[in-house]
Amino acid sequence: MSMLNEFKSFAMRGNVVDMAVGIIIGAAFGKIVSSFVSDVVMPPIGVLLGGVDFSDLVILIQQETAEQAAVAIKYGAFLQTIIDFLIIALAVFAGVKAMNAMKRREEAKPAAPAVPPADIVLLTEIRDLLKKD
Repeated sequence: MSMLNEFKSFAMRGNVVDMAVGIIIGAAFGKIVSSFVSDVVMPPIGVLLGGVDFSDLVILIQQETAEQAAVAIKYGAFLQTIIDFLIIALAVFAGVKAMNAMKRREEAKPAAPAVPPADIVLLTEIRDLLKKD
């Protein structure tokens, strides 16, 4: 039973829940970027290169036979995956850079002056009162 309680305390910590939310959002973001690359970015690049459909770019190693499917290196899909990665890496870089900039601004704020202890404040008031007389 203690192992179950230990797992429950681990799983319910804020960091684990935040990490899970981040992973789910990251997976959804990856799907969006993949769709963006395959449906928006690659078609114009294909047109610029003479009507090439990148998903059809393959190097055929072995022809399809009755017993075996064709064996091919799908380098067009690989190129799309590289572009996916570059876009995701750029977005993560921009996010980290923005967070670091906010952190630097927060660190650059001047710290509030330290409040002197009560006895120092009292002695300062006494000194000021004695100067008046």
